[in-house]
Amino acid sequence: MKFWKYHGIGNDFVLIDGMGQKVEIDRDRCRLICDRNYGIGADGVVFILPGNGTDVSMRIINADGSEAEMCGNGIRCLAKHVRDFDIVGKDEFTVDTPAGVKTVKVFTDGGRVTAVRVDMGAPILDGRSVPIDYDGEFLDQPFAIEGYSIRGNAVSMGNPHFVIFSELSDSEVDILGPVLEAHPFFPNRTNVEFCRIKDGNIHIRVYERGAAWTLACGTGACASTVAAALNGMVPFDEPIDVRLPGGWLRITVGKGMDHVYMEGPATLVYEGSITDG
Repeated sequence: MKFWKYHGIGNDFVLIDGMGQKVEIDRDRCRLICDRNYGIGADGVVFILPGNGTDVSMRIINADGSEAEMCGNGIRCLAKHVRDFDIVGKDEFTVDTPAGVKTVKVFTDGGRVTAVRVDMGAPILDGRSVPIDYDGEFLDQPFAIEGYSIRGNAVSMGNPHFVIFSELSDSEVDILGPVLEAHPFFPNRTNVEFCRIKDGNIHIRVYERGAAWTLACGTGACASTVAAALNGMVPFDEPIDVRLPGGWLRITVGKGMDHVYMEGPATLVYEGSITDG
């Protein structure tokens, strides 16, 4: 089975094209593929599948074998692949995901995609819909855990996020990331973003649900910018530069909260084949 290895500012994926070959989504096999010692190594496996009233569809399996509803860096990698290999012959197209239909626009240079802009849709703030064990919106609310008192923001971008702006040391962040991800307050677990505002930019470390610490998280960048805008830390309707360990994304949150736009690169690393045994 042929595969392509991509990354979106360091968040890396094995991409499998189900448009040109028959594929089976086997979670145990995906977990082995993602193993950095015994497999190819990746944060997740992205499957390109035929569209469901859309140009294409996307499924993503995390490194631990769980399925993600949405992946911002993954969808940019998918977009680059389908345009560069002429699976989709236009610069703006639609992708069906478990988190709904996303509209994608690619930017090219020399016939190759260099950047991708995704309309990530509207954020979800209702607690039970994120989901969290809380009625109503959970924004800048106190949260006690492991002897720490922090303030958090629950935002879904099709997948759950818990965004924190509290001043924490690197060692405290290291402790709290995995503890928060699996806390009972989050029925489906959660992605955790530790944020700082510097010179109008947002700097983030992310503990991803199903993948642990990663170099980037596109939906996490979106959720963090939504939380920052709602708390008056950054403006609505203006592009905000977001720094993750692997690089920069640009996020714009519409004041009407009906659209969040994410723009950033995607990179093909290599291609190969997977054989049984």
